[in-house]
Parts: sequence; structure tokens; C-alpha cells
Amino acid sequence: MDQAQSLRRLVSSQDPIRAAGTGASARIITVCSGKGGVGKSNFTLNFALALKSMGKRVLLFDADIGMANIDVLMGVSAKYNLYHLLKREALIGDIIQKGPNGLPFIAGGSGMDELFSLSEADLSYFTDEIAGIADTMDFILFDTGAGLSKETMKFIASADDCLVVTTPEPTAITDAYALMKVVNNSYPEVSFKLIVNQAGDEKEATGTSDKIRMAASRFLQLEVSFLGFISSDTHVVQAVKRQIPFSVAFPNSAAAKDVHRLALSYLAADSADTTKVQGIKGFISKWLKRKH
Repeated sequence: MDQAQSLRRLVSSQDPIRAAGTGASARIITVCSGKGGVGKSNFTLNFALALKSMGKRVLLFDADIGMANIDVLMGVSAKYNLYHLLKREALIGDIIQKGPNGLPFIAGGSGMDELFSLSEADLSYFTDEIAGIADTMDFILFDTGAGLSKETMKFIASADDCLVVTTPEPTAITDAYALMKVVNNSYPEVSFKLIVNQAGDEKEATGTSDKIRMAASRFLQLEVSFLGFISSDTHVVQAVKRQIPFSVAFPNSAAAKDVHRLALSYLAADSADTTKVQGIKGFISKWLKRKH
């Protein structure tokens, strides 16, 4: 079976009608946070599942170089990761694995740090392999490392959208603003969408968002949109212990309903966005070749 056929079969479980590919480019989304411990990876996983439940074709890419853990949150043992693709020990269709509800994902691992030292031939090979899946997906989500490393900066600057996850804690608020400030200084074209996680209620979430958005507007002349919030919910901790996404383990929980509402808000904003999607090749070109 050739590579294109295997990719179409991979996607057929998500959307049989569109499985043959439409030629459209997937929208590239990076999810980041100013600091660790704010639930970024957990949000990314459940956000991806919410988009998939709405009929969208989604690929989740664990791009956290140091602390890749998406597979752990899903309770899935990843047989292959990016390393196997870069070493040409596996094709792209081989390293895309299935998580809960059939969610396709690429596990992180040692291969991530090798991306930045690829030869031109290996870079071309990697680009062609990844581009082969672009017309079979609507969205590709990259879960980046916490904080602002050089690698995370490249992801943010190269993607179509950047979602910033924070919590109401003062240190998380400060670090989320600092991340936006540093990125904005180098790449003023980047726009941010803010998510407040672990919020006590809507008032606390709105207050947290307002602090960041007002500071960004006043001091950076940067308009940050507030995408929504996820309630502080004991079901989330229970789901993490069980290694099952909270939206799957507890679909009627407050957190699951909140992430579903966030996905709806994102899709509404996405449909109103007339910005041309650059496509996966444009993303990779910026990501791995951009000079600092």
C-alpha cells in the first residue's frame, strides 16, 4: 500500500466523505504557556478531542522537547515518535498513532531537538513527509514546551494561531504577559488568543483575562482576544490519575462542557478569519529556517 493510500485510510475514520483529501491546507495551531503547571497539555488534548467531536479532522503533535507527555495523559504507549521518522525508520503514516476516540497524534521525544540541525536533504524529506498529511487534516495542533525557549518562540512565530494558556495565579498571569511581550518584540505580526484554565468562576476568569489584555493593549499596543475559560474541576485531577482525557472520562463535567464551548468559540472565530492559511510547508519553512 502506498503512502498516500495509507494516509487516506488513516483519516477515513474521522471523515469518510473527505478522506480522499481536498487539497486544502490544515490550519496550524500552537498552544503555549508562560510557565509550567497551568494545564497546557491537558487543555491541548481535550481541545483537540472537542474539535474532532465536531467533525473536524485533527492531528495532535506533541512538540514539547523536554517534557513530552501527551501519550501519558491518554494512557497510550507510543510505539513510534518523530525520531523514527527523522532516522527514516518509519514513514509519516507509521508514526501517526491513535488515541482516545480515534484521535491521531504524533508522540514527542528525542527527535524534536534533532529537527534544528537537519541537513538540507533531511529537511526536505521531513517537509515532504509532513506535507503529505496536510490535505487530510483541518487542524494540526502543536503542544509546545512551557515557558519561552528558542524552540517555542519558533513555533509561535511560525503558526497560523497561538493559544496562550494561563491560570488566575499571579505568577501565571505575569508569565503569560511576559511571553506575549517577548514574542511581540521580535514578531509583532503574531496574534494571541487567551485561555484561562482552573478558574473558580466566570468572574475570576474574566478578571484574569482583563489584567493581561489591558496590560498588553496599554504597554505593547497589542490586542489579545479572550477565547474562554475552563473551570477548576476535581474531575480533571481524577482523569489525569486514570490517564483518560477528562472530556472522555467525564463528558458531563464542568471542565468538559467548558472545553467544548471553547472549541465552538474557536471555530466561530476561525470561520470569520479571512487570513490566508499558509499551509504546512510554509509553517515548516518558518519554523526550521527562521533566523533569530
